[in-house]
Amino acid sequence: MGVGKTTVGRRLAHRLRLPFVDADHEIEAASGMSVSEIFAKYGEAYFRDGERRVIARLIDGTPKVIATGGGAFINDETRSLILAEATAIWLSAPPEILVERVGRRNTRPLLRNRDAGQVLAELARVRNPIYAKAHIHIASNKAPHEATVASILKAIGL
Repeated sequence: MGVGKTTVGRRLAHRLRLPFVDADHEIEAASGMSVSEIFAKYGEAYFRDGERRVIARLIDGTPKVIATGGGAFINDETRSLILAEATAIWLSAPPEILVERVGRRNTRPLLRNRDAGQVLAELARVRNPIYAKAHIHIASNKAPHEATVASILKAIGL
């Protein structure tokens, strides 16, 4: 959350001349509801199940860049699919950078009415060991997004 998955993903797709797909946008299109509305009405478990199904549909063998939500890779089934059928890239950033970035918008269901620093630190504690299973690890620091894209291109040998 706040690491730049969508922005970096769009720029990476442009550089690779591939389509870009944001899994959250696909979920919203399929459900006719925003991610926040799905969380509020049905809860996180329901959202994660829909997310898993959408990502499975998106990983169809056609080359593309897919940005997934931060919780997608935590689901065992989704993670197994991504690791087997795609190249998983973990964009990481220190919690203080993430707090600054997520503070720019109030659209994050997991942060609503909660201390962003505490939530992000706890998410990192739980999720980072799982994210570490990704094929490629890239730091998303205070540098421009193009620097992160360049790091990804280098990591994939381009």
